Amino acid sequence: MNVMNDGARRALVVGLGISGIAAALRLRQIGWTPIIIERATGRRNGGYFIALFGAGRAAAQRLGILDRITDRGADGVSYDIDRVGRRRPGLGFKDFPGRPWMMTRGDVEAAGFAALPSDVEIRYATVPTRIEQDADGVTVTLADTDGGVSVTERFDLVVGADGLRSTVRRLAFGPHEQYLRRLNYMAVAFHMPGALPGYDQRDSVILAEPQRSMWTFPFKDGPPTVLLSYHTDDAQAEFTRPKADRVREVFGPEPTGPALGAALDALESAEDVLFDSVEQVHMDTWHRGRVVLVGDAAWCVTLYAGMGASTAMAGADLLGTMLARHPGSVTEALTGWEQQLRPFIKYLQGNGMHMRSLFVPATRLELARRRIMLRVSKMPLTSRLFLRWRARSKVARMKDGDFAHPDSAVPVRVHA
Repeated sequence: MNVMNDGARRALVVGLGISGIAAALRLRQIGWTPIIIERATGRRNGGYFIALFGAGRAAAQRLGILDRITDRGADGVSYDIDRVGRRRPGLGFKDFPGRPWMMTRGDVEAAGFAALPSDVEIRYATVPTRIEQDADGVTVTLADTDGGVSVTERFDLVVGADGLRSTVRRLAFGPHEQYLRRLNYMAVAFHMPGALPGYDQRDSVILAEPQRSMWTFPFKDGPPTVLLSYHTDDAQAEFTRPKADRVREVFGPEPTGPALGAALDALESAEDVLFDSVEQVHMDTWHRGRVVLVGDAAWCVTLYAGMGASTAMAGADLLGTMLARHPGSVTEALTGWEQQLRPFIKYLQGNGMHMRSLFVPATRLELARRRIMLRVSKMPLTSRLFLRWRARSKVARMKDGDFAHPDSAVPVRVHA
């Protein structure tokens, strides 16, 4: 076992996803030396769709990556459909508060990765296996999963940016069961090889039924991605069956119809599939001593809230800002960071719970309410009133506001 400590202000960033890359970028900006470790043997590409709201774009601008990101969302027609093909005016992401930019997770990760200075060290196939800390720093044992070699190093800060089932959280805060809150829904996301039959690839197509739904998210430069979501009484049992078989069972036994049938067929051969339970992370504190969690590892607002990427970048950006403001005390910086961020995350988590009924209605009553809301919002007069309310609503201000900037007395919108 080799012990290293060069005396510099070093931060270990665990995870090479959006929150990890953002944290490393911001730490480097304020003069720290971030070392990134990643469980995978190389950088991942692709990934499912994400929405980037104003808060995320403001953070991306300060991180220096906004110019590398483009809105790939398409402005086609939005449809609500049923299995036999009947169409009604639907709700696309262009109708959501803050009108988010649409892209894939890989687009943001690639932009951040390209902006990392060449001297930022990245170690692949590496995981933390032990975290111990005292008032002066954190001692971490790191394991090379390829070679089986361990090294113990000293850091001034450890940033856990390693996702919903965070290893850092488990080592420094406790087992997953203490913090994960399952919503009893599953999410299945994948890319279509082409447009749904009978639709343009720029169209947004939604099929919503009690306890199950299909959403398509269109891109202007390629075929859409699909999100299938459904209720389950036992999330753990969902992982014991082949995912395509289980999804077909959930959406049966009724005839699928052409659109849903094409999506289920595409799932059979899709190479990159997200198949996971929908969960939130609830913690009384996101930091302990010199160990801090960011992004899904800390709060996971769920994909129904649509703010995962935005809060990941905004939280990482604010973390660097507060560390720069408190150069003499990491713990004071982390306390101030959490006090600034927690009210917004709490609200967005609640919004994620509320938005679940829009994405996948639990009952026929919820489905009926959803249809009434869509019908009313598309009427000429009520549509204008809805747009005004949407612009002024707390949801819009929260998603489009620059809540991660400590000097912002009012929300700041980024229109780039």
